[in-house]
Amino acid sequence: MLLTGFSTLVWLLYLIMLVLAVVALFLAATAREDAYRAADKQKKSFWLIILGITVAVNLFVPMLFLQLAGAVASIVFMVDVRPALKAVSGGGGRPGGSSSDGPYGPYNGGR
Repeated sequence: MLLTGFSTLVWLLYLIMLVLAVVALFLAATAREDAYRAADKQKKSFWLIILGITVAVNLFVPMLFLQLAGAVASIVFMVDVRPALKAVSGGGGRPGGSSSDGPYGPYNGGR
């Protein structure tokens, strides 16, 4: 019983690391090349290689140490590189501005 619960927990951990790596790889691939340079981060090809290796390791090499190293790389991309790319690309908030914006600017409720 306890061993089954532990193996389920480890399987969920592997699945979470795989999903994180795939999402990070997708986001790295869809970002513009010039945004990486403008954000003063490593090249797009660098991140694609690192995150691609991470996905491959998660799929084909069941070694926890390598998968944890890949999870660290995915987390670094998600919390450091991705916000910098969004800031440079202008992808901060919702498109079109604030929810109170009208067709000619912000709506202030008659003030």
